[in-house]
Amino acid sequence: MAITASPYGLKPVKRVDGMPYAGATEQFLIDPAGEATNIFNGQVVIVGADGYLAISTATGADITTNNLGGSGVGAVGVFVGCEFVNAQGQVINSQYYPSGTTGVVKAFVVTDPNVVFQAQLDGSGAQTILGTNTFFAAVQSTSTGSTRTGNSTSALDATVQAAAAAFRVVGFASTPGDAYTDVLVKFNPSAHSYLNNVGL
Repeated sequence: MAITASPYGLKPVKRVDGMPYAGATEQFLIDPAGEATNIFNGQVVIVGADGYLAISTATGADITTNNLGGSGVGAVGVFVGCEFVNAQGQVINSQYYPSGTTGVVKAFVVTDPNVVFQAQLDGSGAQTILGTNTFFAAVQSTSTGSTRTGNSTSALDATVQAAAAAFRVVGFASTPGDAYTDVLVKFNPSAHSYLNNVGL
């Protein structure tokens, strides 16, 4: 039962066609001059106008002005870690991107728009929310995660809607009606850059 608020962002669990998620990711570069925010495992990321990966600063409450990638542009996927060389010349494989890290930083992102993610709502979700749309309960930021675990602490909004939004509820990972229901979601087409015909 999900009876406590313990959100963890988006965690890939399977494909929407029922096939297992095999762990496939794509590599992107983070600005070598350094991003000004932490990027945590389970956070939604975009490709910025500079061509580098960055955190999405929208909730995805709609697919126009509040779309995950900005006005009309979708996100590229979900961040699951990165690799960089620290000041001592050691290769670091990190669960999250520490704000301000410079140099060559390779980020790993789940980009497949058919992947289903598990996430926690910020309240209760009954059986009736199946097939509705949801979005982030609050904007992702440098503080919506744990630097100890490297994981996101973002939740999805329990106030679901029929109108277009970032994610479609396609199933449950905990009992419907739990105080903080764990749900299964996927990106809606216009919220994902690979299915959206709007360019940067």
